[in-house]
Amino acid sequence: MKKYLLIIVVLFLGSVLVPAQTQKIGYVDSQVILAQLPAAIKAQGDLDALSSQWSAHIDTMTADYQKALADYQKKATTMNDKEKLAVQQKLVNQEQSIIDFRKEKFAQGTGEIYKKQDEIFGPVKTKIYAAIKEVAKKEDMKFVFDKAGDVVLLFADPEYDLTYKVLDMLKTIK
Repeated sequence: MKKYLLIIVVLFLGSVLVPAQTQKIGYVDSQVILAQLPAAIKAQGDLDALSSQWSAHIDTMTADYQKALADYQKKATTMNDKEKLAVQQKLVNQEQSIIDFRKEKFAQGTGEIYKKQDEIFGPVKTKIYAAIKEVAKKEDMKFVFDKAGDVVLLFADPEYDLTYKVLDMLKTIK
């Protein structure tokens, strides 16, 4: 009876361990892909140009505000209370419009820059994910991790690095 139980346990363990050994795991480094893929480089350039344009507008608004503030400080002693109040209100409105513009364009998660990033990088990411999926299928990978992402990858054998295979695949896709 013990002999049969031992045979069953060995067969069970063998059937459990064999499939675990045949699963292949790979990884890519999305930072390398984004740094070398021409479409991603162009998308990043477009996003940077937009960000620079908005930053320049904020700089102009800030310079105008600082000039108006300096003018007010020079003329404050010669103004009556009604004029002071009007100029102060104008300065407060200028300052608030700078804050509102900055928030509208650059607010964490809700700013227009994040919406534009999704819009500009969306097609690039779709293309990258499709290439990763195709390479993973060709290489018979069961799992593919992103080395540059939030997943902590403490060790990676370069044999399973799919980054350059994905880049090659992306170069052939038009």
